[in-house]
Amino acid sequence: MSITTKPNYRSAYHFSPQQNWMNDPNGLVYFEGEYHLFFQHHPAGMTMGDMHWGHAVSRDLIHWEELPIALAPDELGMIFSGSAVVDWNNTTGFFGDKPGLVAIFTHHLDMPEGQPAIQRQSLAYSKDKGRSWTKYEGNPVITHETFIDFRDPKVFWHEETSRWVMIVACGQTVCLYHSPDLIHWTFASEFGEGIGSHDGVWECPDLFRLAVDGNPSDTKWVMLVSIGADPAFAEGSRTQYFTGDFDGSTFTPDQASRNIRWIDAGRDNYAGVSWSDIPQEDGRRLFIGWMSNWKYAGQTPTEGFRGAMTIPRELYLEAREGTAALVQKPARELDAARVPLISLNNVSAAEMNAACAGFQLDAYEIEAVLSRGTSAGFKVRTGAQHQTLTGIDAQAGELYVDRKASGRTDFHEVFPGRHSAKLLEPGTTIDLRIYVDRTSVEAFSNGGQAVISDLIFPGPDDNGLAAFAGNEDDLFLSVNIYRLSSLDAGGGRR
Repeated sequence: MSITTKPNYRSAYHFSPQQNWMNDPNGLVYFEGEYHLFFQHHPAGMTMGDMHWGHAVSRDLIHWEELPIALAPDELGMIFSGSAVVDWNNTTGFFGDKPGLVAIFTHHLDMPEGQPAIQRQSLAYSKDKGRSWTKYEGNPVITHETFIDFRDPKVFWHEETSRWVMIVACGQTVCLYHSPDLIHWTFASEFGEGIGSHDGVWECPDLFRLAVDGNPSDTKWVMLVSIGADPAFAEGSRTQYFTGDFDGSTFTPDQASRNIRWIDAGRDNYAGVSWSDIPQEDGRRLFIGWMSNWKYAGQTPTEGFRGAMTIPRELYLEAREGTAALVQKPARELDAARVPLISLNNVSAAEMNAACAGFQLDAYEIEAVLSRGTSAGFKVRTGAQHQTLTGIDAQAGELYVDRKASGRTDFHEVFPGRHSAKLLEPGTTIDLRIYVDRTSVEAFSNGGQAVISDLIFPGPDDNGLAAFAGNEDDLFLSVNIYRLSSLDAGGGRR
């Protein structure tokens, strides 16, 4: 069925740019009360092109203000992905007696036809909370003669060795460097050969330490590595993770990392990295990803803009089936956007549907609890012809999202599909938390161990909501539904 009325594909509570193309999040850093979100941006087109760093700030991870472009191309090339840090102790010499922001990014220079592009790592700095930027006159600060793909530096301060560490993508591996001042870098090690997925080019790495089950005496290092789309693999771009030890120079994976582990079983959470310099009293590891997939990112049916971020998430390590598994939970700040609609206990799908019969919603959150062994879930953004199924398959022991009939799916052959995530060591009850927006479904289950992020493009009248269950006697132990108030999260609106 064709959709004739123009739908609103601008998210209500996911960040997107005012205009034109956006992809990877860059330069995530917290400084003086503001969360900075830089992003890959083509300000003059609806597909990837002449890449800049766009810029937005937020004080609460909900309301975002889009600021002028932070970094623009120059004689060294376009501005590809990277990171940002606070130079608290003026190790760079850029700032005098006050701390400032330093961006570390890839300069990408296209060469004449038949020659590979040149990718090098460079710096820029800001003395005014990111409102203006000065590129370091000695750029680039790291070059390489071997790797064709050499990009996406993520930098952090390593307390034990009192120096900066950079992890950077190098084709099918990552390389680690260290520096006393962010300017002079020494190669330390390389990681990736013979381990993990190599279904596509390695991109957008991150490296950080987390406590296992919240125990500060039991910690592991987590490495994120995104995998670019390859024509041979229908899944397209996605992100894997490794756990292990890091001594300031070398990452040593643990036995669990011999298995390929994905952070998200959906198709639309890519190139995600974590925020730097979250205050110690907060202590969280906050993450956000680009909500798209390189298989079809340039073909999604939005108008005037293209691209959105996932909701911000908190990352944890929890013991599951004898290993430390990465767990994602929606950032607690999102709770402030809730407007309660219904709260029910011990209800059947039929009773749920009676309670939801009049709902017309395009941006909301569902919290539900099921008994282990119950197959049930929700049909979201439903209409006469369309629906997206999100639920628990008890027999298979998995969370799933089925977007085959979700709306517009004809813009790419791999877009329609059913995606599932195994539930590791589920308890006697199964939690299900679903964030629905105008063009997305993000589902979390089993305490955030199973996660699926999927784009959808429903019709303008596909705003219904219904529950379903495998048996009519199956009960939802509890259900809470919240409308998420109009946050105007995209396009720089407050």
